[in-house]
Amino acid sequence: MKHYDLHLFVCENKRPNGHPRGCCADKNSVALRELLKEKVKTSGLNINVRVNSAGCLDACEFGAVLVVYPESIWYGGVTEADIDDIIESHLRNRQPVERLMISDKRYNKD
Repeated sequence: MKHYDLHLFVCENKRPNGHPRGCCADKNSVALRELLKEKVKTSGLNINVRVNSAGCLDACEFGAVLVVYPESIWYGGVTEADIDDIIESHLRNRQPVERLMISDKRYNKD
């Protein structure tokens, strides 16, 4: 079995239309995962990095959301324009993209 250094999970959950928390699927998360997966492969990082879809990560209001493990770095509001920054800064150089991180102060589930 292959072991990866980093594992990315991109939320692709779809909630009913009009749901007050929204959903990542409506914020282009399916296409984001595909783009991220493609760019990880073309950059040669796919040997150590795995990109997967995920069901609800329960951070809907911050969508599109992805989480990087084992570091437990959560990103929110991710768009296609952010993918290159995530790949170069975080995946290649191990420096999280702070402007996209969901901090404990922003994410407080009561």
